[in-house]
Amino acid sequence: MADRPKKTDLIPIGEMARRTGLSVSAIRFYEEKDLIEPIRTSGNQRRFLRSDIRRVSFILIAQQLGLALGEIEEELRKLPQGRTPNARDWQKISRSIRSALNTRIAQLERTRDKLDGCIGCGCLSLTHCQLYNKDDHLAEQGPGPRNVLG
Repeated sequence: MADRPKKTDLIPIGEMARRTGLSVSAIRFYEEKDLIEPIRTSGNQRRFLRSDIRRVSFILIAQQLGLALGEIEEELRKLPQGRTPNARDWQKISRSIRSALNTRIAQLERTRDKLDGCIGCGCLSLTHCQLYNKDDHLAEQGPGPRNVLG
């Protein structure tokens, strides 16, 4: 178990909001979702470790990359509570999400490359769909834009 943090290692929720650019309600939301965990004072006020600024920054970046909150929570559980994550901790997280990001990048590239032509919906409504989806063979692979989703 980590040592009790020094008072100087803790910041109030307003400071956390200012440092991360989030609203206080957004920070409370992340707390409710167990993405961050404040320390309560004897007066029941929230105090956050300074390292929680990095956690929140990770949350914001991960959301921009398209990760769902559940995926973000899973990754954050790998980080230590009560101590500042070090470079090795962040490298583990990076390796862990790299595969998911590469899959999303490949999907985006397929979508981009097919956007001007057929999007692989299997609709047969365009004249040239007979070239891309003759006899509606994509329907056998399942619903939706099969050429894009893969």
